[in-house]
Amino acid sequence: MGVLQHNIQELIEKGQGPAGRTLDRLPAFAQESLAKILGYPYQYPQLDSFTKCLMAAQLKQGKSGFIGEDVERSRKQFESQMQSISHKPTHVQFVEDIRMPLQSGSIYARHYHPAPNKKLPMIVFYHGGGFVVGSVDTHDEVCRLIATHAKVQVLSIEYPLAPEVGPRELIQSCEDALAWVYQNRRQFKILKNRIAVAGDSAGGNISTVVAQRAVNAAYAPHAQFLIYPAVDFKSRHPSFFAYKDGLVLTGIDIDHVTEFYANKFNIALDDIIISPTNGNLKKLAPTFLITAGHDLLHDEGKIYAYKLRQNGVKVHYHDYEDQTHGFINLTPISKKAKKNVIEMSKEFRKFWDKQ
Repeated sequence: MGVLQHNIQELIEKGQGPAGRTLDRLPAFAQESLAKILGYPYQYPQLDSFTKCLMAAQLKQGKSGFIGEDVERSRKQFESQMQSISHKPTHVQFVEDIRMPLQSGSIYARHYHPAPNKKLPMIVFYHGGGFVVGSVDTHDEVCRLIATHAKVQVLSIEYPLAPEVGPRELIQSCEDALAWVYQNRRQFKILKNRIAVAGDSAGGNISTVVAQRAVNAAYAPHAQFLIYPAVDFKSRHPSFFAYKDGLVLTGIDIDHVTEFYANKFNIALDDIIISPTNGNLKKLAPTFLITAGHDLLHDEGKIYAYKLRQNGVKVHYHDYEDQTHGFINLTPISKKAKKNVIEMSKEFRKFWDKQ
């Protein structure tokens, strides 16, 4: 156990990939023991033991959540954290950063194409980060895995962030990006009627808000891939109270996001521009929706899947019970997280192909 404690010490001091990957190789009982040694105070018996270790190490460092009052600091910390765990990136044959000259202003995006000589479907991907942090860089590996295993092109959008912009400007930019992809579908060599929207957390929110707004437009997406989406700013479901402490996303994070993205811009918490669970759900594209069992957003995602079905939308819903919010960002250090993302990507493509 002395060697294990040394490994934990390395994780605490460096917070880097090698230590995380060392932890990941330990058997579950050793990970559970280490979480106890570190004094992890929360009772989450079904939580993945590797994640429990990570959370215990983070708390030991005095860190909790990822969005604080200082926006710039939060952004730098998230970028730095993702960089520190990065490993050999998944190989994608063609990756290019492009500029998108949109009506709402020029933004950047990163294009992934696993087979540049082939026509493939396109996923327009909006990254997570509470609308406040995150970038094409923090979600680079996720997009590589999706492109490779769903056998699709991915265009990851570098949309403007709050609190510099509010929901109306942010969503308009993201909707314009989708429309621009549709307008340039021949240049991208996109298969006919094969453009989807996707995103995690805030990106899942953006995806479905954009899908609702575009429902009668030529550029309406043909599928949605929503990964633990935030869809309801107003309600507080049981999962919020069960999992608001000691995990990747905390109740305090939600308070800060609400302040930066809604209150600052006088947006009502039930407004459909931030709470798409209240929107018109009819005629929406087939939806593949993922939740994490240990996530304060779990219940709103599950309820949204149910509501979509009630409105005649084809839905595939899957809950990763032992995972927490943010698990798709842990693929460089967690074999289980990587396996889950690969599985999700393959299953999404199968689901989409059947529609």
